[in-house]
Amino acid sequence: MGTYVELIRNTPFIVQLFFIFFGLPAAGVKLSPEVASVIAMVLNLGAYSTEIIRAGIEATPKGQIEAAVSLALSKSQVFLRVVLPPALKKVWPAMVSQIVIVMLGSAVCGQISTEELSYAANLIQSRNFRAFEAFIVATLIYLALSVTLRRLLDWAGPKFFFGR
Repeated sequence: MGTYVELIRNTPFIVQLFFIFFGLPAAGVKLSPEVASVIAMVLNLGAYSTEIIRAGIEATPKGQIEAAVSLALSKSQVFLRVVLPPALKKVWPAMVSQIVIVMLGSAVCGQISTEELSYAANLIQSRNFRAFEAFIVATLIYLALSVTLRRLLDWAGPKFFFGR
C-alpha cells in the first residue's frame, strides 16, 4: 500500500494517465480513453485519500481508544465506532478539496482524446479561431462545477456520514 501511495503521490497525473493509456497496451491491456481516464483519476484520488484518512485516524486521541477498549469493545467496534467517525469528520474538508482537485484535473484527460470540457473548448477554438471566448466559457463552467460539487459534498458529508 505504501509503495502505491508513494508512487502515485510522487509522479505527475499526466504521466500516470499516459502510462495507463499508452503503457498498458504494451502489456496487452488496451483501454478506451474514457476508461483510462477514469482509472487514472480513481487511482490518483485513492492515493491522496489514503493519506488524508490516515492523518485523520492518527489524530484520534489515544485516551479515546483506551476508553473504548476499557468498555470491552472489540477492535473492529473501536475502529468503526470510536476512531473512524471523528477521523472522517476531521478530514472531510480536505477530502472535499481533493475530490474537487481531481475533478479539475480531468482537464488533462483531453491529452488522450477523452472528450471532456477542455477538449471541447480546444475543438471549438480550432474550428472558429475564437480561443478567448471558448476558454472563458470553459473556465466559467469549471468554476460552476467546482462550486456546485464543493457545496454538494459539504452538504452531503455531514448529512450522510456524520449523522448531523
